[in-house]
Amino acid sequence: MTKAYLGVDVGSVSTNLVVMGEDGEILESLYIRTLGQPVKAVQEGLRKLGSRMGDQVSIAGAGVTGSARNLTAILVGADVVKNEITAHAVAVSQLVPGARTILEIGGQDSKIIIMRDGIVTDFAMNTVCAAGTGSFLDQQAARLNLPIEEFGRLALQATTPVRIAGRCAVFAESDMIHKQQLGHALSDIIAGLCDALVRNYLNNVAKGKEILSPVVFQGGVAANPGIRTALEKALRLELTVPRYYDVMGAVGCCLLAREATQNRPSKFKGWQAADLAFRPTSFECKGCSNRCEVIQVYENEAVVARWGDRCGKWSEVEVASGA
Repeated sequence: MTKAYLGVDVGSVSTNLVVMGEDGEILESLYIRTLGQPVKAVQEGLRKLGSRMGDQVSIAGAGVTGSARNLTAILVGADVVKNEITAHAVAVSQLVPGARTILEIGGQDSKIIIMRDGIVTDFAMNTVCAAGTGSFLDQQAARLNLPIEEFGRLALQATTPVRIAGRCAVFAESDMIHKQQLGHALSDIIAGLCDALVRNYLNNVAKGKEILSPVVFQGGVAANPGIRTALEKALRLELTVPRYYDVMGAVGCCLLAREATQNRPSKFKGWQAADLAFRPTSFECKGCSNRCEVIQVYENEAVVARWGDRCGKWSEVEVASGA
């Protein structure tokens, strides 16, 4: 049985799972839509991986990242829990040695990571404005009744891309509608949208950052050739899109898990975690004026974790008692 490591990256749009061999080879990868249900998405991923390779690999370590990382760590039995910046940087260091800039555009957020000599020296994230993320493209593709897969191909056919206001998703959509009413070609409008998203990203997320080559472009939006072309044109630099561009956070988690479990056994619960009755709830603590919202997680109707309290009244009892 092959020794392997599991990485899970749970975001608001996608949930990504990767199984990596001890030698760093990616054995399996999954990209699943989260659809507002991170527990269900993770369990679906575990179920699929378990059915495909459950009797072929022995998971020696598991790592998690993403916006739902704390919840996911309890569900799978993670050995390491890291933020997205760390996970992405570790993955790029392994797969694209020497990279100095990482541009990552996902469904609901985007980020830039500055690396020098393999070390993160600066970063920035955008989690507020949709105009610089993939969800903006998804919405406009749906409005135009176009598969998002066709978006980038059409953008490359543009002859005279129109300029579309890209500072705000609402204004961009209004401007796009206006350009349609003026009779501009669909390909020119789509290319204009790609340029607008790139301007928003560079003027907000990347503002003031020193973008040096080699530049890695990753995240789900890296699959869009229109955005890639617009970025290369704006930066006047060639971009490198890694083979596993859409699951790099999970790749980084595999590498981190491998490091974290060198001298100790894994806490991974096994593929059967896909069938656990797992239920997160919350309550407001009224013990003081802070009124903390405490997250309480049940596994098969037993409380297995609590967090969210500032003073530790609930979370420390949980750790101490295991109740």
